[in-house]
Amino acid sequence: MSIFDQIGGPPAVTAAVDDFYRRVLSDPELAPYFDGIDLKQLKGHQRAFIAAAIGGPEPYLGRSMADAHAPFDIAPAHFDLVVGHLAATLSDLGVADATIDAIGAKLAPLKDEIAPDPAARAS
Repeated sequence: MSIFDQIGGPPAVTAAVDDFYRRVLSDPELAPYFDGIDLKQLKGHQRAFIAAAIGGPEPYLGRSMADAHAPFDIAPAHFDLVVGHLAATLSDLGVADATIDAIGAKLAPLKDEIAPDPAARAS
């Protein structure tokens, strides 16, 4: 059974995305990244991405993570904050720790695409 099915499918992904953005937008270090962003559209993309990443039935057809996040110059520490908010969201929704760890493992490789190390960019 996929992680998508284990956590409850589309309703669980929607609940997670809604709570996740509540947390992220309340974080003073992260909120500025979302100034002027269409949150309804962003949440739709996030639901599609998360669902696909955890084994949902539909492929993610959006832009690459590097292309989608390049204009924001996201710091590696901010990527880590976002992952922490996602883990806390999933925990509060009753997702098992092992499942949260599996989701984190699927997202970890994206750090270099979303928030490349500034030293690596300079070389």
